[in-house]
Amino acid sequence: MINKGVALFTLVSFLLMACNGPSSVRLEKDDQKSVETTTTVQDESQQEKDLKNEASKTVVDGNVKSEFRVDEGDWSFKPIGDANPKVVLLTFDDAPDEYSLKIAQTLKRLEVPAIFFVNGHFLENDENKAMLKEIHEMGFSIGNHTYSHVNLKQLTEKEQEREIVKLNNLVEGITGVRPKYFRAPFGSNTEHSKKVAEKEKMLVMNWTYGYDWENEYQDEKALTEIMLNSPYLGNGANLLMHDRKWTSEAIEDIVKGFQKKGYEILDPKLIETPA
Repeated sequence: MINKGVALFTLVSFLLMACNGPSSVRLEKDDQKSVETTTTVQDESQQEKDLKNEASKTVVDGNVKSEFRVDEGDWSFKPIGDANPKVVLLTFDDAPDEYSLKIAQTLKRLEVPAIFFVNGHFLENDENKAMLKEIHEMGFSIGNHTYSHVNLKQLTEKEQEREIVKLNNLVEGITGVRPKYFRAPFGSNTEHSKKVAEKEKMLVMNWTYGYDWENEYQDEKALTEIMLNSPYLGNGANLLMHDRKWTSEAIEDIVKGFQKKGYEILDPKLIETPA
């Protein structure tokens, strides 16, 4: 009887252990699986965020779909599709001379884009090369305004090509990027200069209006007033300004004035350029 009782006690103990032990182990495994599942979901969510951030970065880097196209009738920009038509483009010629960096710093603080059209003769010293590189690294677009700022109609075809291509090579050597925009001095394009620009994959553009080279507007207040109230102001206006003291002094009020009127400052990266 004693042996049978011991055997029965042993059997019951074994059954109790069998019922309780594995159940506890299963619970731990289920909990771990739950934790792993939660972690996996979190990881997937983070991956989605990373992909969105990368996509956003691609847009910032300039790989964006064109939203505007130049109208050679008045050199303004027309929206492609449903892009906001109420925009203006800021451009500055004769850079980088004395005031380009100051203008760029003001625009950077205001968080608005622009094109700086450069001349090669300003890039014949290290100081101005460093200035151009800094403007580029601040995120501004660089355009080609020829090497010597001469009237292209007075040059041979070979000389015209040299004026354009030599500057592109120089700018690329400084910034690592070739200009995508071309503006002839005095707006004086030729059929050959247009072909060279096309070959260099640059968009030819003149301007809708500008005033800062005229004597009566070489003043901060006068320039601000005319830029904001020109009869030529309209959707997509291509605004011409220069590396000038009064322009650098007026530019903040000009930008804020356009924004107050409801205009968005057009990002050059959204403009359609030759492929």
